[in-house]
Amino acid sequence: MTETYTGGCQCGAVRFRIQGALGEASICHCRMCQKAFGNFFAPLVDVRHEDLTWTRGQPNYYASSDLVDRGFCGKCGTPLVFAYRDYPLIGLAIGAFDEPDRVPVTKQHWLRDQVSFFEALHTLPGGPEDDPEFADVIAEIDASNHQHPDHDTKEWPEAPKMSDGTE
Repeated sequence: MTETYTGGCQCGAVRFRIQGALGEASICHCRMCQKAFGNFFAPLVDVRHEDLTWTRGQPNYYASSDLVDRGFCGKCGTPLVFAYRDYPLIGLAIGAFDEPDRVPVTKQHWLRDQVSFFEALHTLPGGPEDDPEFADVIAEIDASNHQHPDHDTKEWPEAPKMSDGTE
């Protein structure tokens, strides 16, 4: 049986489906990935181009080097793609998958650029969302979020309002 995976950006303007096996799942610590994801690393999984279908919208692309294009949602900015030009595989952002737990990371790249405190992150204490005292606030945030659900929808919901009131 062929595996199926789905995912998309935070606002739902761009959605994808993969019919087939996933390749290597890794995190990349290179400085370009840090900046592209606005994070300490980029979690990516390799997918064959022919197994990937954009089911709603298409990513916008930025040429981050002479060899690589980075795809993202032009509406909400979610990072989605790392793609070497003319290469049979495309890297998809693992966090954009509807079920990211199905894509376990097995390798790290560019360890020379790893942030100095990365190895200690798991030792940090939990935040207020783990404190029962903040349960009401967290419930209110959860109830009022504008994030597209983690599954395909027949129609894209109304365009979310940005913090400045624009659509």
